[in-house]
Amino acid sequence: MSSQRLTVVIGPSATPNGGLHVGHMAGPYLGADVYARYQRSRGHRVMFTTGTDDSQTYVDTTARRRGITTGQLLVEAAADIQASLDALGISVDAFVPSDAVYRTHVLSFVTALHEAGRLRLRTVRLPYSAARGEYLIDGLVAGDCAVCLADTCGGVCESCGHHVDYERLHNLRSTADPADPVTLREATILVLPMEEYRAELESYHANRPFRWRPHIEQIIDELLGRPLLDMAVTYPIARGIPAPFPEVPGQVINPWVEAMPASIHGTWWGMARAGERTEAPDEQWRAEHDARLVYFVGYDNAPNWSLTYLALLMAHGDRYIRPEAIVCNEFYELDHEKFSTSRGHLVRSVDLAAEVPRDLVRFFLALTGPENQRTNFSRPAVDDVANRRLVEPWNALADAVAKATVGLEPGTELPVTPAGRQRAAALIERFELCYELPTFSLTRAAEGIAAQTARLAELAEARLGAEPAALGDLLLEVRILLDCAAPVLVDVAGTPDWPGADNTAISVFTVPKLPSTVELSLP
Repeated sequence: MSSQRLTVVIGPSATPNGGLHVGHMAGPYLGADVYARYQRSRGHRVMFTTGTDDSQTYVDTTARRRGITTGQLLVEAAADIQASLDALGISVDAFVPSDAVYRTHVLSFVTALHEAGRLRLRTVRLPYSAARGEYLIDGLVAGDCAVCLADTCGGVCESCGHHVDYERLHNLRSTADPADPVTLREATILVLPMEEYRAELESYHANRPFRWRPHIEQIIDELLGRPLLDMAVTYPIARGIPAPFPEVPGQVINPWVEAMPASIHGTWWGMARAGERTEAPDEQWRAEHDARLVYFVGYDNAPNWSLTYLALLMAHGDRYIRPEAIVCNEFYELDHEKFSTSRGHLVRSVDLAAEVPRDLVRFFLALTGPENQRTNFSRPAVDDVANRRLVEPWNALADAVAKATVGLEPGTELPVTPAGRQRAAALIERFELCYELPTFSLTRAAEGIAAQTARLAELAEARLGAEPAALGDLLLEVRILLDCAAPVLVDVAGTPDWPGADNTAISVFTVPKLPSTVELSLP
């Protein structure tokens, strides 16, 4: 059924310090893509956007490590990220540039809060390098998290998912030079006072229509169970968009604050590209338009998207929509260690897609993705699992259907029985549970594709030599399998409309075959 209600899908803005690796893809990007494709197949209007997070201090540390300018890195990395998305068929409607218009829209969002008196001046203590004469924020500083004691950089702790309180970060050290003594120095900055939004945040989370994945729910409960840290809106650092506020001269907008107005701007930019330009950059996010808003993020971003970024929207009053869901994933590991661009411990998406057909890559990442706990990627497993679980039964099904319908011209209509329509409806229902909220699950979708392919291959073999009238039910189920697999298998299944089960007849068709992986890396 077609719907004019807009579905806004937000993939996280990537830090432009290199292309996207397989860990990135197995988490938010593939999930957002499959969800967006499914919504489009239902006839819904979708705007799926992402971009690059150019203001992050991690850009400076990477450029310094590679011995190139920050400008060079931003250009190279943006191209690499776009190539990564294209390589795996991520159907982004808009890959949004961080240009002058973007910066204007970010400042408009934050300035409105400043003019409304929503921001507060706070004197805080921040890590400082006397040798460098600069404050060390986010990727410039490391230490031991006060909550879980794990080693972390600033921002959000990747281990426990809590915001990093710089004043409580133990064993401070500079990431650029661990020997450089780091102290805490006072600075007066603008903040969003999070405790002022506690009641509204608690009400929102208590009255959501459904629960989210367990880990993000746990993090939300933990954070709301203690005093909420103020969100820094400005910082006295060089990297970022200059803040136009006289109380904090020379400061920039906290790069983490940009994520919210970046998402709003991205929707505007994408709609403009689609021919639906509006004068106001936040038009599609206005509450009166009731757009469906869904975020796909890693769990380490959960506290921002579920609390601080949400508070930024709430600080604008009732102006904006609220997220219907935040689909949160865990870390994907490579050989049982976290993917790491800085350590070179990664498999680049473009490299894997150059070796393995992308439908097989997408299937494997969906099947093994880290939805509720960390899972592991290994290159040999891609060949083994993709061939054994998908390619072999899929091509066996294609061969069996071809043999069962030999002598029948493509397009010949065969009858479908009520029992066949009932089985078809059950098949559709199972896949809808995989693609709809709150039960969205790439893992179950991929498992369903594998299981149904194997089942139908056996059924097709059993129908060899049957009368044409007995083949209609089989072909209907196979047709529905192809359509239901399409959000994951984008090349072999195409981009059809979402199927129905009310067919009284089905036309004879050919099942396209899947290519196998290139030379197996297994001995």
